[in-house]
Parts: sequence; C-alpha cells; structure tokens
Amino acid sequence: MPPKAQPGDRSPRGGTGRAAAMAGDQDMFDAIVMADERFHREGYREGYEEGSSLGAVEGRQHGAVYGVKIGSEIGCYHGFALAWKCLLHSRPAAEKDSKKMKALDSLLGMIQKFPYQDPAYDRLHEDLDRIRGKFKQLCSLLNVQPDFRVPAEGPGLSF
Repeated sequence: MPPKAQPGDRSPRGGTGRAAAMAGDQDMFDAIVMADERFHREGYREGYEEGSSLGAVEGRQHGAVYGVKIGSEIGCYHGFALAWKCLLHSRPAAEKDSKKMKALDSLLGMIQKFPYQDPAYDRLHEDLDRIRGKFKQLCSLLNVQPDFRVPAEGPGLSF
C-alpha cells in the first residue's frame, strides 16, 4: 500500500499537493473556457459548410433565372432581326436601304457569336450591351418603337 501524501509532499507533477489540486482546478477551468472557444469554432465551421452548400444552390437558381432572361431577350432580338430581314428582302430593290441591311446583318452576326454555352465568359455583359445598342440603332433606322414588356407575373396567356 502506498504511503499517504502528507502536506508539503511532492506530487507526480512536481508540485506540492495543494499546488497539484490548484493545477487540477485550473485545468478544469481552462477546459470550461476552452469549451466555449471550441464550440464557437465548431459552430462556425458547421455554419460555413451549410452556408456554402445553400449558397451554391441559391446561386444556381439565380443563374438559371438570369440566364433565361438573357436568352429570352436575345431570342427576341434574333426573331425581330430575322423578320425585318425577310421584310426588307421582299421589297423592291429601290426601297432596300443598304444601311438597314448592314445593321441587320451586324446584329445577326453579334447574336450568332454570343457565347450561349459559356456562363463564365468575362465579356458577357459588354457583348450584351453591344447587342442592345445595335438593336436600338436598328429600331431607329427602321423607325420602329419596340415595346417588349414581360409581365411581372411571368409568361402566360390571358383571354
């Protein structure tokens, strides 16, 4: 049987019995204080992971909606340009205006070169602005007032 520790005896930690007891109390206090920091780190990590996954889902949804809007807009310009090209080709040669045909061909060329399959294209907005500008120029040349409003409730039929 090991001898009982007497006051003033050294503990295995190298301190006295009282110092060892205080060190144990200190360790317990540190564990409580450190638990708060540990829970904070774990909560941050879990929140970051969950936020990242939710952010990716939300970003994908936003991208899809925005892509549909851009696609609809460009499709509208494309249909407009094709319709006017057919109208101008059906006119007599005297009524054809080379400036109008040149603007139509330019708009159609810009639309064909637009990077539909590359969402990370760095000049997407610049090219879209050029297409919009060319469309406005063409409307001015054709003396047409475009009115392409999409209702707030989305596409649908009304009777």
